[in-house]
Amino acid sequence: MKKVLLGLIFLTGSVFAHTAIMSCFDNGDNTITCEGGFSDGSSASGVIFYVLKDDKKVFESKMSEDSEITFDKPDGNFEAVFDAGEGHQVHVKSSDITE
Repeated sequence: MKKVLLGLIFLTGSVFAHTAIMSCFDNGDNTITCEGGFSDGSSASGVIFYVLKDDKKVFESKMSEDSEITFDKPDGNFEAVFDAGEGHQVHVKSSDITE
């Protein structure tokens, strides 16, 4: 019983050790750069990324080899979304992106 309990504790810790993270910044030239990754240091290369404006995708691509992406800044409010699958999504609102 103790082995099962220890195994469950280990698995639970592993689930939380792989949290998706992303930060975005305004480049000052009408473009935005976002950098993504995981809390355990894993690369975000190839992870789906998109931009929502009025709940519609206006841009979609994948993170580069360097786990980043640069896109043209949409007018008005928008959301940058790092989508590594269920439970691993990060949304950054345009109001939280600074130069």
